[in-house]
Amino acid sequence: MIPKACRSILAIFILMLLLIGNAFGQAEISPSPYFSYGKGLGIISPDSLFMLNIRFRMQNRVAFSSTDDSDLTIDEVEARVRRLRLRFDGFIYTPRLYYLIQLAFTRADMDYDDTSFPNIVRDAMVIYSVNDHFSIGLGQTKLPGNRQRVVSSGDLQLADRSIVNSTFNIDRDFGLQMYYNNYLSGLYYVLRGSISTGEGRNITSSDRGLAYTGRMELMPFGHFTNGGDYFEGDLVREPKPKVSVGTTFSNNFNTLRTGGQIGRFLFEPRTIETLMFDFLFKHKGWAFQSEFLMRNTKDDSPVTENIDGDKRFVYAGRGENYQGSYLFKRNYEIVGRISRVRPNEEIQQLTPQVRQFTLGSSKYVRGHRLKLQADLTYEMNSWLSGPNPDLNRWLVRFQIEAGI
Repeated sequence: MIPKACRSILAIFILMLLLIGNAFGQAEISPSPYFSYGKGLGIISPDSLFMLNIRFRMQNRVAFSSTDDSDLTIDEVEARVRRLRLRFDGFIYTPRLYYLIQLAFTRADMDYDDTSFPNIVRDAMVIYSVNDHFSIGLGQTKLPGNRQRVVSSGDLQLADRSIVNSTFNIDRDFGLQMYYNNYLSGLYYVLRGSISTGEGRNITSSDRGLAYTGRMELMPFGHFTNGGDYFEGDLVREPKPKVSVGTTFSNNFNTLRTGGQIGRFLFEPRTIETLMFDFLFKHKGWAFQSEFLMRNTKDDSPVTENIDGDKRFVYAGRGENYQGSYLFKRNYEIVGRISRVRPNEEIQQLTPQVRQFTLGSSKYVRGHRLKLQADLTYEMNSWLSGPNPDLNRWLVRFQIEAGI
């Protein structure tokens, strides 16, 4: 006769064996997900109805600026993680239904200084590919703006984009976007359009005015190798000359921010028109790109003012950027850039004309995913009107980019 306590222990032991056996049985019949490693870490469900790709990247930067061009005493020091991002993308149920999520974790990346809240979500987009030529998407992501803006900040030749881009770009917004690409008699072209709120990232409500943006790109010599028109530098050393010419027009009605979708909040709404032209050339390690951007406020003055006399304004004016480079065989690159932003007459007493002359170099350890970058800039701040003194200074930057 087995004692009652022993019978209880035996029953528990048998139950555990049954549970463990059941678990091993399920493990044997449950298929495992598939893993891949290419552009990030990929996970595909056993039934191939879901795919998740995980990527991250960071930019660690040290920068110095002098007091002026004759006094080389360090006036400002920038030492920070400039960008730290986590990206998820893939498809749901069918490769035609694509999703993109990108999160940011640094102060500058979250637009905290302009919005006063941590703006973590950069991209949250669902895109459906109707066919090989046409796609449509809804959500928040980059608008089809100037080329240097639509190129990822992780695919730049220098530590950051130009002052032309930072002054005039239209950045991200929530809305409907459409993409179409095809060719006609050997001329490849890309058409992109969007209807968006016009208020920028993660704004919970919108006024009665929306933003309408359209872009066209022409490639007379065919597509760039490996999507080379969307990363800077000729890292693939195009065997034949490749050219892309692009233009963008954006009309943002009744926006409440100085840059339309970005910037500080205005005291009154303004309607902003932005026109952009860009050119790109690549061949055998050589790369050249240029941009010309213009912005105006429609009907109203770009300047807004509150009852205390404080002024905030739309940067109405124009900018131009020229950038050239050569990639040596050991993946060292030398880059030169000339940029200028010039304000219109209405705001010349509020902001100066700025010109920058930059010489930089990059070492690509593993393409744009792991690289070292350094550049030297001479900056000229010239007031076109008013009593403010001009200021010229030197800027030095060093940056490490790492990611998958």
